[in-house]
Amino acid sequence: MEIINSLLERYPPLVSQETQLRKAGEILCSSARAGGKVLTCGNGGSASDAEHVVGELMKDFKQKRPISEASKKKLLASDKFPEDLINSLQEAVPAICLNSQTSLLTALINDGDPDMAFAQQVYGYGKQGDVLLAFSTSGNSKNVLNAVRVARALGMRSILISGKSGGKIGDIADVSICVPETETYKVQELTLPVYHALCILVEQELFGSL
Repeated sequence: MEIINSLLERYPPLVSQETQLRKAGEILCSSARAGGKVLTCGNGGSASDAEHVVGELMKDFKQKRPISEASKKKLLASDKFPEDLINSLQEAVPAICLNSQTSLLTALINDGDPDMAFAQQVYGYGKQGDVLLAFSTSGNSKNVLNAVRVARALGMRSILISGKSGGKIGDIADVSICVPETETYKVQELTLPVYHALCILVEQELFGSL
C-alpha cells in the first residue's frame, strides 16, 4: 500500500491512523474484487465528500480504465450496440451517494423520520459484501449512525471518516479513521486526502494492470 505511505509522509498528523487506513483499504479492495458496491453518505460538507468519492470511483481517477475484453465482447454481442462506444466506456467501481438522491431523500424526510433517510436507502440498496463509507465530522450524526446500524445488520462492512473522537458511530463502525482534529473545517481539511488515498488504492488494486 505505497499510496498510504505517501499519504502519511505528506500529512504527518495522520500517522496515528495508519492501522485504520490500511484496514479500510483492505475492506474496500476486498469488496470491489468480489463485485461489491460502495454506498456513501454525510451531511453538509461531509455530503460533498460523499459525492466526491463516487466521482473518483465510478470513472478514471489517476489512471485510464479501458473496459475488459470480456466486457467488450458482451457489449458487442448485444443487438445494435454501436461499436464506437466501446472506447468511450470505462471500468468502474459501483458506488452510490445516498445524499445525492434528491427526490427520494426529500420524500423520506417529508413522509417519515428524517433520521432514517440514509438507513432506508442502505436497506434498499445494500447487500452483504458491500461497504458503507460514512462521513461525520462529529461522529454523532443520527442519520449516519442509523445507516451504519442497518449496514451491520445486513452483513455490510462500514468505514467511518470522522474527527478525533469518532463519536457514537466510531463505536460501531468496522473501521473508524479519526483524524486528529476537532474543529469541523480542520477535520474536513484532512478528510479529503484520506479518501483520495483510499480511492487511488482501490483503483490500483482493480485496474493497475490495465
